[in-house]
Amino acid sequence: MTAVASYEGVALTTPVTLGYARHSRRSSGWYLARLLAECQARSGLGKHDIDGLALASFTLGPDGAAAMTEQLGLSLRFLEDIQVGGTSSILALRRAARAVQAGEADVVACLAADNMGKGDFNQLIANFSGYARDAMHPYGAAGPNAVFAMITQRFMAERGATREDFAKLCIAQRAHAAANPMALLRRPLTLEAYLAARPIAEPLHLFDCVMPCAGGEAFLVMSTDRARSLGLAHATIAGAVERHDALAGDAVQSRGGWALEAEGLYEQAGIGPGEIDFLQAYDDYPVVVLWQIENLGLAPGGDAVDFVRRTSLELGGGGLPVNTSGGQLSVGQAGAAGGALGVVEGIRQLTGETLGHRVEGARHGMVAGFGMVNYLKGVTCGAAILRAGAAG
Repeated sequence: MTAVASYEGVALTTPVTLGYARHSRRSSGWYLARLLAECQARSGLGKHDIDGLALASFTLGPDGAAAMTEQLGLSLRFLEDIQVGGTSSILALRRAARAVQAGEADVVACLAADNMGKGDFNQLIANFSGYARDAMHPYGAAGPNAVFAMITQRFMAERGATREDFAKLCIAQRAHAAANPMALLRRPLTLEAYLAARPIAEPLHLFDCVMPCAGGEAFLVMSTDRARSLGLAHATIAGAVERHDALAGDAVQSRGGWALEAEGLYEQAGIGPGEIDFLQAYDDYPVVVLWQIENLGLAPGGDAVDFVRRTSLELGGGGLPVNTSGGQLSVGQAGAAGGALGVVEGIRQLTGETLGHRVEGARHGMVAGFGMVNYLKGVTCGAAILRAGAAG
């Protein structure tokens, strides 16, 4: 395999999170516009300084990135309309970084937002893919809960995982969310409450499932020289990978493409798994987080179930802090913004711009994405190791 070129000289800066709400009358276009305005205000850049846009949204249609360019009054040299769900922001940072390195853009705004009101969410799951529209939804198998119930059930049977193992993750993330004013679910979660929650699709219960909502996430990609000249705190990209339709021979998904890319990711970064200070995992369901812990080499011995049982997942616990914003399971899932939540939180942790608690002394963080779930499989995944850059 060809060696991946370094991402040297590229800065990730200006992390922005916009107003999570269970219900909102605002359009996805409004959220995207407000994200851009907030990026400008915090960076000190004018609209004319932003010449690249990477956009992700499920509910923007019939408009797309090109239409938003006109509506936002931008004149761009680089444009990406990325429609791969929870992996979109990993792809956005990779493509934006390469554009900056190649001189194809000076500043790229990476924006992700959706308003997943009840009608929009139902419409999305009914038409998520041709397969979902023609072979699932008409027969009552609507949405991802049934798919991940089967995936989780198989994982539990094969690996000996229990609901108590998943509870440990959900409880840790809720503890992190308590300090995040943007999180929609901040009330402490106990083991008793988790276990007693109503079933959704066995073995999944209420707190195993994300809550659809409205919201947005954004960050800017530019050269490190420009970030320093603007006095912007920033993180850098130590390594980044993506993989699509990996392990297609698996009858029911029990791992992700990260398993094929992790070794190369650490080679890019020049570090090992033991040097990762936190994990911002894609967490539409707890089982997916366990896949990421295992497939990204973060569980010594390669057993995520054992790792979760003996390791603290909370800040200050001496283990591996996971989803320090609360993740989608506590913040909420604002469509494509769910894939940007971890990237933005990773940048915040490494630049000291946290909304909640900070992982003290963090030098490297892993951020990961996963998405586009068809029957019994998520098609896309990616991950990046971010490194602390300069303070503002």
